[in-house]
Amino acid sequence: MKKYLRLIIEILMGLLLAGALAFGYWSYNAKAHAIDELTDVSEGVDETKQELEKVTKELAEVKEKAETFEPAARELAAVKGSFENGVVLQDYEAFIKAQKGPVISERQLGLGALRLLTKGAQDPDTVAAYQKALEMAEWSSRLKSICAAQNALVAAGQKVKVLADCAEAEAPAKKHEKHAVHWAYEGEMGPENWGDEFPTCGNGKKQSPLNIVGPFEKSKDVLSVSYKEGPLKMLNNGHTIQINVEPGSTLKINKEVYNLVQFHFHRPSEEQIDGKPMAMTVHFVHKNAEGKLAVMGVLLSEGKDNEAIKTLWENVPKNEGPEVVVEGVKFNPSSLVPAALTHYSYEGSLTTPPCTEGVQFFILKTTVDISKKQVNDFPFKRNARPVQPANGRVINAS
Repeated sequence: MKKYLRLIIEILMGLLLAGALAFGYWSYNAKAHAIDELTDVSEGVDETKQELEKVTKELAEVKEKAETFEPAARELAAVKGSFENGVVLQDYEAFIKAQKGPVISERQLGLGALRLLTKGAQDPDTVAAYQKALEMAEWSSRLKSICAAQNALVAAGQKVKVLADCAEAEAPAKKHEKHAVHWAYEGEMGPENWGDEFPTCGNGKKQSPLNIVGPFEKSKDVLSVSYKEGPLKMLNNGHTIQINVEPGSTLKINKEVYNLVQFHFHRPSEEQIDGKPMAMTVHFVHKNAEGKLAVMGVLLSEGKDNEAIKTLWENVPKNEGPEVVVEGVKFNPSSLVPAALTHYSYEGSLTTPPCTEGVQFFILKTTVDISKKQVNDFPFKRNARPVQPANGRVINAS
């Protein structure tokens, strides 16, 4: 009996010991888990504290920047208040109507600005003024006007696709805006589709280039070129090679003086003579005091090496980018112009988007040589818009 009693007591003692151990283990785990949770909470508090300090600092910076804008905001409010009575807008609209000839894009842009200050961004007349300025702006020499008009339309809540050239001028965060339009000479944004984004390219009735074919009417215009040597400023804009010209070089059409702004190249020639293009063409873009444009085209036919082209091609920017001023190199645009200035002429448009009309074209009859190798060395294999319908236009010949 004693033997069994002792065995029972030992079993009970073992069970009690096991229970004590289990309870101790459970208590230890609970405390460890609690410690872990407290540690996590502590770390979370530290992270929240750091995030709060960061946000507080950013708010302070924003407040500081906002304070710097307050004087400008007050000035803008004062300017806007000065125009709200509409008197200045009425005077300027009367001035625009009194002008002879077409209104230049800069004045149209100014009209949009006055309407914006007077009537606000949502006013239909404000939007219409900026849209017209955008259609009128000449691409290569008035990019700022185009971008200003587009930015104003965007600010007015209009659904405008910003040109890639304007997007590149914005802050880096907006450089790759998904709505940027970058036209091309082939593919989805090739010439046949320019009208989708640039209405004048598709709907215009006086578009360039043309196939120069008779019968012709007698031209009464007399051309006189006075180009000067200057620094070589070259630009690869992704569409052509353009040489920007400093003030001083002029084209006189009868008694009217036009200043040479820039010249650029197309391969093959955009203009055709009796349905046949030349190897290349040079377009000399001029502007008079009223902003009217005149383009003189020089056809380049395949022949011997051209020394002027050699100078240009040796310094041409191979990749798209900003203007490059070639150190130690001077260039005179007249070296690409033949002595005889007999010509064909017609009223046309820019041959690149936005295809603005009202541009007078003079295509010289005398061609200038360029070698086959020099043609092949031009960075663009093809950058010529197809010829456009004449739509009854008269082509003059001198």
